[in-house]
Amino acid sequence: MRIPLPDGNELELPDGATGADAAAAIGPGLARAALAVRQDGAVRDLAAPLVPGEPLEIVTPKSGQDALDVIRHDAAHVLAAAVMDLYPGVKISIGPPIENGFYYDFEFPEGAAVSDADFERIEAKMREHVKADEPFVREDVSVAEALERFTRDGQDYKVELIEDLVRNEGVETVSLYTNGPFTDLCRGPHGPSTKRIGAFKLQSIAGAYWRGDADRTMLTRIYGTAFFSNQELAEFLERLEQARARDHRKLGRELGLFTFSDVSPGSAFWLPRGTTLYNELVGLNRRMQQERGYVEVKTPLLYESELWQTSGHWGKYKDNIFVADYEGREFGFKPMNCPGHAHLFSLQRWSYRDLPYRCAEPGLLHRREPSGTLHGLLRVRSFIQDDAHIFCTDDQVQDEVARCLAFGFEVYRMFDFPVHVELSTRPENRIGDDALWDRAEHALEEALRDQGLEYTVNPGDGAFYGPKIDLHMTDSLGRSWQLGTVQLDYNMPERFGLTYTGADNAEHRPVMIHRALFGSFERFIGILLEHYAGELPLWLAPTQAVVLPISDRHLPAAAAAAERLREAGLRIDVDERAESIGRKIRDAELGKIPYMLVVGDREAEEGTVAVRRHREGDSGTEPVDALAERLAGLVRDRAA
Repeated sequence: MRIPLPDGNELELPDGATGADAAAAIGPGLARAALAVRQDGAVRDLAAPLVPGEPLEIVTPKSGQDALDVIRHDAAHVLAAAVMDLYPGVKISIGPPIENGFYYDFEFPEGAAVSDADFERIEAKMREHVKADEPFVREDVSVAEALERFTRDGQDYKVELIEDLVRNEGVETVSLYTNGPFTDLCRGPHGPSTKRIGAFKLQSIAGAYWRGDADRTMLTRIYGTAFFSNQELAEFLERLEQARARDHRKLGRELGLFTFSDVSPGSAFWLPRGTTLYNELVGLNRRMQQERGYVEVKTPLLYESELWQTSGHWGKYKDNIFVADYEGREFGFKPMNCPGHAHLFSLQRWSYRDLPYRCAEPGLLHRREPSGTLHGLLRVRSFIQDDAHIFCTDDQVQDEVARCLAFGFEVYRMFDFPVHVELSTRPENRIGDDALWDRAEHALEEALRDQGLEYTVNPGDGAFYGPKIDLHMTDSLGRSWQLGTVQLDYNMPERFGLTYTGADNAEHRPVMIHRALFGSFERFIGILLEHYAGELPLWLAPTQAVVLPISDRHLPAAAAAAERLREAGLRIDVDERAESIGRKIRDAELGKIPYMLVVGDREAEEGTVAVRRHREGDSGTEPVDALAERLAGLVRDRAA
């Protein structure tokens, strides 16, 4: 058989050849470095037979995330092996690789509670398995054999997983992976042996309900990470320490921005400073939308289930909707604005002259997120999105998508966010016929090409009603976040029966574009706080400057200076406490306030302030009027 390679050459191999055979045929160095192969869009074991004619990539430690996923999956199995060695009777469930590491979920026998104090002992046992260079051996066995084995071993979770595979997928065989004494039910892939795990560390413990169901057993989840070298691990742990110091939950508490309460889990309580920050971003979004021809609308929070059935969300998304019964009718709190906007469009008559119609709503949304997934502002149940929907003709799609993308790039430039563009195509679980999906995906591809934008394709990650362009940004710690999305939807206008009258006086179906750029304002603020380590730029800071009188006799001059700065549109506080000036400066620094303006005898007499910049110290004395004009200019230009 012939196998295409990334460099354009072809490799000729015997029928039934494996990835290991291909690596060896290319060269001994590659054979030693090979971890797995990527073919037909999937990463597979080196021992798996190759697919004739399909392009082949050998996965090595230089292959980025694919390679890390392989050794992290290996490390998850090694963790499970070590835990089973140390805790006889433990029950194992699942252990996948995740973005920055891996985890494994366990049910420990009664009296065998595990904490992070046990990590050193578990890691020592893991090192024994790694040092032993245990091969990962795959075996495909019948369902009956696998059920007999795991039932005999008392591994109830594995039995349930196999029974679900039979019920949901009709499988007759399952794959098992063995390393040393440990055998697991697993789809793979895995590396050649445990020794390919260069460096690892266990990080934390959490509770996790089996299958994410609060009515099922609470398991113990052990998180860890793995890399190819100790240096990579050390660099990652250093970044992790920086991230902990920048944790938006910690900063929100320290800076007096927001808090949380168990009376409404997953919903932020915004304090005055945080509300100011929130309103600044919403106001910025409103102004930028008005400049681009958007009109703002306001739609209800609660809808009868008929609306969600029409949109398709009742069947695809009901588990994430808060549902209420009233007077014999079932209602749902909106988790997104699009069905309401589509319905609003249907309540009016439209001509082609009215299109494109760009409507926006910073509407309050609620999503029923599982308790275990909630994470500060980054994963909440109650939030506001910068939701907008554009109703347009087919001929207007290219221009409208381009306008959305340009809008997004301008937003991210304000925060110095580098942007990566991703085209997400049709998922398996979707509505609408393939002809509409072909049309929508082609339109987005054309829009990206027309703009000359580089992008990657994320197969199967589109919304259930249409493909989308996702905008990912990278923060100051090198972490990637998906913020913006532009989704092209031919299905919802069809389902809602939306029409407009064309130039031919006939009824036509509009196209619907879903657009969000900030995403949720909650999540955006959480990301911003961590990106800036709480040191927000002057134009966005809730308190832009604080006036610090040295003693009580300087209070009138401090108040006058503050009033002049407020007249210039600046957000100013006065620290009137009977504290030393050193203490006041220290507290303002801890509060990450951009400017500290000290007023003493000389400043009070001359109408000046002694200016200090956060983290930079004294920058000299300046007349209050001149300072007000200068800072107002910086805020206006978003220059600091």
